[in-house]
Amino acid sequence: MRKKQFKTESQKLLDMMINSIYTHKEIFLRELISNASDAVDKLYFKSLTDTSIPLSRGDYAIWIKADKDARTLTISDNGCGMTESELETNLGTIAKSGSFDFKKNNEGGDEVDIIGQFGVGFYSAFMVADKIRVLSKPYGEEVAHVWESEGASGYTIGECDKESFGTEIILYIKADTEDEKYSDFLEEYRIRGLIKKYSDYIRYPIKMEVERERLKEGTKDEYESYTEIETLNSMIPLWKKAQSEVAKEEYDGFYSDKFYDYEAPLKVITQKSEGTATYTALMFIPSHAPFNYYTKDYEKGLELYSSGVMIMERCADLLPDYFGFVKGLVDSSDLSLNISREMLQHDRQLKIMAKAIEKKIQKELLEMLESDREAYEKFFDAFGLQLKFGIYSDYGIHKDTLVDLVLFRNSEGKYLSLKEYVAGMKEGQSAIYYASGESEAKIGMLPQVEAVKSRGYEVLYLTDDVDEFALKVLGKYDEKEFKSVTAEALDLGDDATKEKIKEANEGAKEMLDFLKDAIGSVESVKFSANLTKHPVCLSSEGELSVEMEKVLKRMPGAEGAPTARVVLEINHSHPIAEKLLQLFATDKDKLGKYARILYAEACLIGGVSIENPGELAELISELMV
Repeated sequence: MRKKQFKTESQKLLDMMINSIYTHKEIFLRELISNASDAVDKLYFKSLTDTSIPLSRGDYAIWIKADKDARTLTISDNGCGMTESELETNLGTIAKSGSFDFKKNNEGGDEVDIIGQFGVGFYSAFMVADKIRVLSKPYGEEVAHVWESEGASGYTIGECDKESFGTEIILYIKADTEDEKYSDFLEEYRIRGLIKKYSDYIRYPIKMEVERERLKEGTKDEYESYTEIETLNSMIPLWKKAQSEVAKEEYDGFYSDKFYDYEAPLKVITQKSEGTATYTALMFIPSHAPFNYYTKDYEKGLELYSSGVMIMERCADLLPDYFGFVKGLVDSSDLSLNISREMLQHDRQLKIMAKAIEKKIQKELLEMLESDREAYEKFFDAFGLQLKFGIYSDYGIHKDTLVDLVLFRNSEGKYLSLKEYVAGMKEGQSAIYYASGESEAKIGMLPQVEAVKSRGYEVLYLTDDVDEFALKVLGKYDEKEFKSVTAEALDLGDDATKEKIKEANEGAKEMLDFLKDAIGSVESVKFSANLTKHPVCLSSEGELSVEMEKVLKRMPGAEGAPTARVVLEINHSHPIAEKLLQLFATDKDKLGKYARILYAEACLIGGVSIENPGELAELISELMV
């Protein structure tokens, strides 16, 4: 055995490799299995042109063996193996990647998909092992060599006995400490979990000899131990299959196992892209929202794979917030990974993928809206609020993506899209009418809603806090303006009626100003033709409605929030209008009390809190007596 120093001659560099590059110690198994897969790939690729290699694809494998007594974990393969010089070059030189060189020298080989790039993954094993022993024998060679190291102090290399070709890596697992229980990496459940998490889709079987117990033949309660070989990985990714070849039950099972959901997804989305960004995606629309979906604890993102090896458990950059409910994964061999392969070096490719994924999700949701209305409404009940927030957020730059995906209830309690609302508009109708409130029942009680419906117009019922803000951002849909039925500028009457109301307001200006002063908390009081049976209602001037003011006041730090400019509208056709004119001429004191009662009545109908209910009770009692 010959003792040598690493060619970098830098203990500091190796310390960095071991202690700083990787976020999680468990990554080491992913890296070593990926290296083994690359070694097998190289030999398989060679066999495509070298007929002397008798192995078929099904003959290749990777083996894992844990020995708790010896505290060793062994990863072996029947791949290409390494010569003495390759061992020294690939393992004796930090950041020298034989896989990278192989890939560079075999451009255009469609049958090979090498994972390794940097030549540092092997050294991650020093995070959990205080000594590593590598035995390797190239295919077709007679001599095997062993490389051994305890870390930055250097390594030894020499000949050894090894019957079969390939590479065997033996890790001597560190002793447990107060902070780290390294012996967990020798437990079957832990090994299984890490392979399932990171390496489930390595294309070659990962095998492990496991101990089992069975009832001893001829006995009723005596058990005997035996061993069996199990394959721990799935190998063939479901997303690599054509959607037509996968049964719904397979997708449902994959989704349930992968994302721990007890309900089947509403929709499966598959996408394959080649060109500027080459990737395959498998995504799911869940049937219900996670319990923490609308909290700050929820983490969005798709799993990110590179050539079947998981790189990130949640890549948030692949999904916009408004599609954050989507579960799934993306697999690409074109990713520019950082040295630890735990994140990307730059985001150009990711941005291209994210944009394409966004368009795909939008298209699939629109298709579900058209072809499976029941499923879409179930989806919207769970996630529609997030779509509305998406319209409102970022100054409305996403509104074109989302506008046709949002639904609102109508006066009959049915969901309508904006497209459907416009298609059903009455001839001559120029606006999309809506009303905001705490519930559909309360909205239905609004006098203005009754007036709008009496003219044959449909009304959208907005019950979510964000609804009206979202419509303000949209401004128009299909050249039709959104108009709140509680807006002061509603103007439902014909030209003759409008002229009549204008004259009535001008003629009663002095009385209306008196009413305004008597109430004290309204912008103005006016006669209106926007009512049918009710005597009064509240409306608002400007962009800020009464309901929007309520939302703003419920938000943290609401002190100083803007207030709506409230208008009290009086039904000009109601007997109360004539009564008010009479009292203005005969009993202004009584008129002032009537004004405050009518304002309180309008507040109650409009869902606005009455500041002084005691005064209202006294006024009613006084007038009754």
